[in-house]
Amino acid sequence: MLKNQATANDQTRKTVSQMENNLKQLKISKVNPILSENIPKNSGSVKTTRNQWNNCVTDIQQSNECSSKKSTELMPPPKLPLSSKTTESTQNKIASTNEKENINDYKLETMKNEERTNTKSKNQSDKKWVLTDFDIGRPLGKGKFGNVYLAREKKSRFIIAMKVLFKAQIQKADVEHQVRREIEIQTHLRHPNILKMYGYFHDDKRVYLILEYAPNGELFKELNAQPNKRFDDVRTATYVSQLADALKYCHSKKVIHRDIKPENLLLGMKGELKMADFGWSVHAPSSRRNTLCGTLDYLPPEMVAGKTHDHTVDLWGLGVFCYECLVGTPPFLAKTYDETYMKIKKARYRFPEYVSEGARDLISKLLVVDPVHRLPLEDVLNHSWVVQNRTTEPHNIQ
Repeated sequence: MLKNQATANDQTRKTVSQMENNLKQLKISKVNPILSENIPKNSGSVKTTRNQWNNCVTDIQQSNECSSKKSTELMPPPKLPLSSKTTESTQNKIASTNEKENINDYKLETMKNEERTNTKSKNQSDKKWVLTDFDIGRPLGKGKFGNVYLAREKKSRFIIAMKVLFKAQIQKADVEHQVRREIEIQTHLRHPNILKMYGYFHDDKRVYLILEYAPNGELFKELNAQPNKRFDDVRTATYVSQLADALKYCHSKKVIHRDIKPENLLLGMKGELKMADFGWSVHAPSSRRNTLCGTLDYLPPEMVAGKTHDHTVDLWGLGVFCYECLVGTPPFLAKTYDETYMKIKKARYRFPEYVSEGARDLISKLLVVDPVHRLPLEDVLNHSWVVQNRTTEPHNIQ
């Protein structure tokens, strides 16, 4: 019995001695004020700490328990609750800290690092862009309400496309809601075939949209640069597959584009299609809309007739797009608007002789007056003509 008590006293003396060494190693004066609330106010001396720990060990020997508040003021908490251990196991747990001389320094440093990380993340989330953050380069294109420029973020030297919109023109045309909707939708879409919007900012006169740079420009210009102003089956099927995949992603997010046309499609670094310009797109949880919008040649019958519409308008647009890529002109092109309207309402169009049977089959299943009977996007991606001719595989949507 006396031998066990002597052993316990020796262990207590070792523990107190170790605590003295740990306290000497800690640089309490340099602790962040925010973190210092975890340090006892009356721990100014080693003597005070020795008394605290003598009392703590005495309590352990008497009741096999020790207040967790006392044991965690300057030491890291044990991995298991003290209350579930005997006096011997508690002493072993305390003794195990002898092998970690810098445990307190490590704990405080970890807390500091966490605070610095949280502060950095907060600062990044609060970051507000200004025009002086960018070097502005040559113009890339001109729109109705502003222009698009090549630009570079000065700090990271990251190349972007900057779309500059004039507030006065936006307000005059009463399309503020359209611009807000474009920003809201495009900033949340992430797909290889959708142009990324990294952010936006504004000043007194302009709104600046920070966009992904598509170095190969508009698909419309590429189409017109072809010898016969049309693409072959391989290139068309590849674009159709990429566009269908991007639309499938949008529809999974309850987003309808509503303005598919070559002018709104860009080409990335590897020539891949990038769906852009979400000015007419809409986030439609109700899935029913009655707004007349988009380009006339691409309008579906239900929109021309003033009826409600849903995501199937993009299926019609995909069919018109496929036709124009293969032929060079939209299927319902006419001399007057009225003639175009009549052709669209009845889905009247003709194929040139050089259009392949596979392409005709796909287009005829998309350009259907009744929206319910239009070929779903999943079936478009699996259509035999698309599968046989495309050069890229669809992106897997998680």
